[in-house]
Parts: sequence; structure tokens; C-alpha cells
Amino acid sequence: MRYGIFGDIHGNLSALRAAHSALSQRGVDLFLSVGDVVGYGAAPGECIDFLRDIDAQVVQGNHDAACAGLLDPIDFNASARQAIAWTRNQLEQEHLEWLRGLPLTVQLPDCEVAHGSFEDPAEFNYTLDIESAAPSFELIRRVGFVGHSHIPLIVVQPMGAGGKLAVCMEDSLLLDDIHKALVNVGSVGQPRDEDPRCAVGFYDSDAQRIEILRIEYDIQKEIARIRQAGLPSVLADRLRLGL
Repeated sequence: MRYGIFGDIHGNLSALRAAHSALSQRGVDLFLSVGDVVGYGAAPGECIDFLRDIDAQVVQGNHDAACAGLLDPIDFNASARQAIAWTRNQLEQEHLEWLRGLPLTVQLPDCEVAHGSFEDPAEFNYTLDIESAAPSFELIRRVGFVGHSHIPLIVVQPMGAGGKLAVCMEDSLLLDDIHKALVNVGSVGQPRDEDPRCAVGFYDSDAQRIEILRIEYDIQKEIARIRQAGLPSVLADRLRLGL
């Protein structure tokens, strides 16, 4: 089975289309999303419709929950709160109901998905390093995918008693001698690792290989879309910088 895993999309339709095209060329059987389909970007409804059309398995992110009225965005920064309010006004009722109905986790035969962490997924904690990844290793069966931080990360636990968690320094991983792996696939629509290309995950369960891919997309088109929508300019400017 081949899985394509979308990092946080955040209403960036051009990035989503580019990511889908690149993953489709690899023969993906099932698309997954780690959540935050909406927020920040100017095409939230279109991104929801796109995921529904390809029958993606999607979990709920904190921005999805906030737009759906399930989470108070009081702790979001000012630009994020403004984007949440704008997004709520743009979405159709069926989009809001779809966001409300998203699960916090998805379990599949080969892997599982959460937004930020498998420990208390409704708290939307971040997976940023070994320390923050550790609680999820107690809960995943073998392979777990998350996002939320917008920064790709692969943490592994080798086979054998007492296998210590370690960060994989490569963008690809063979699972032959790996007991468990937790993969933060980064962000499709708003990367924050100083690389503006969208980030996605690819998992071939038969070949036992996981990869994080970076894909070019029409950034200028999304910048123009954000500015035309009247969203905060910082949300447009950061796309070019990958911040």
C-alpha cells in the first residue's frame, strides 16, 4: 500500500494541487491529511472540496476546530485569529459541518495519523524533538504521522530491548531495523523551516520506506490570492520565505 500524507494545508490550493500531482506520480493508493486544512490561506473551501473529491482520510487540526467553533482561538496570534474569522465567513455550512465531524485520530492497518501528538490529541501538542515525540511512542503501534509544527521531523526507535529514540537525519527511512517511527511531515501550505517548498510524506508499506518530499508550487499565485482576499499581509509574505 502506498500512502501520500499531506502536511498542514492551511487553505493553500496551489500547494495542495502540486503536492497531489507529485504524490500521484508515485502511484499513491490512499491520501491522508494530518489536519489544519484551513486557516491562514485564501482557498479554504476549495481545499476541503479537493480532499473530499480524492477520498482522503483527514484528521482535525486546531485551526479546523477553531473555524468549526469547537475551539476558542484566544491563544492564536492576531493574524491567525483574523484568518479564522475570515475563513468562517467564507465557508459554506456543509464545509463547517465537515470540519466539525473530523476525527482527532485515524488508525489504518499500516499506520495512524494525528494532528500534533498521539498523547491527548485534543490538546494539539507539538512534536518538535525527541522529548516531545516520546509520549506518542507509547501509543502508536509502529508508524505514526503528525504535523502541526510545520517543520518536518522523523524520530525512530530501533529494534531491540532498550532501543533509544533518535532523530533520523535523512529525508528517507527504511523500516527494516526500526521498531517504531513517528514522522512529522511538515506543512503543504505554510512551511516554517526556511524552505518555501511544500512538504509531504510518502509511505510505501510494502517496501517499508518512508520519505519526506519537497515540492515546488506557484507561490506567487497564493500570495496574490491572500492579498486579494484582504487577509493579513504577513500571511502572504511568509510563504516566499518559508517562515
